[in-house]
Amino acid sequence: MARRDQFKMSVSERRLRTFSPSFKTKKVREIEQGKTKVSEICKQYEVSTTNVYKWIEKYGNMKKPQVRMIVETESDTNQLLELKKRVAELVRIVGQKQILLDFKDKMIEIAEEMYGIDIKKKCSLEPSNSTGKTEKRSPTV
Repeated sequence: MARRDQFKMSVSERRLRTFSPSFKTKKVREIEQGKTKVSEICKQYEVSTTNVYKWIEKYGNMKKPQVRMIVETESDTNQLLELKKRVAELVRIVGQKQILLDFKDKMIEIAEEMYGIDIKKKCSLEPSNSTGKTEKRSPTV
């Protein structure tokens, strides 16, 4: 009597073989109906479990819907609502500040036109390039 290990295929032989889509569909139907198990097919046809699960994903009828469930506590929900309120408040404040800045810029522009003075240059708010330190200069000869 022949033993099963006598018929085992080499790795290169297994890589060269292909299973037809009808064969894969048939085996997936057997798994879905409960006639065979994934492990049995793997042993019988010397196929990896990864490949069998790929067959099930591709040819199976029982595809699972991709639903994401988010579980959070009530304190998380409250914290999220508070943060959303805070963001909305900060957006409102920034908007008001921007309106004030635009108003001041326009007022400066009107004042410059009325008085003929360049106010922006005289009231420059840009930081100076110096560090604030004074250096002693040696007298040049």
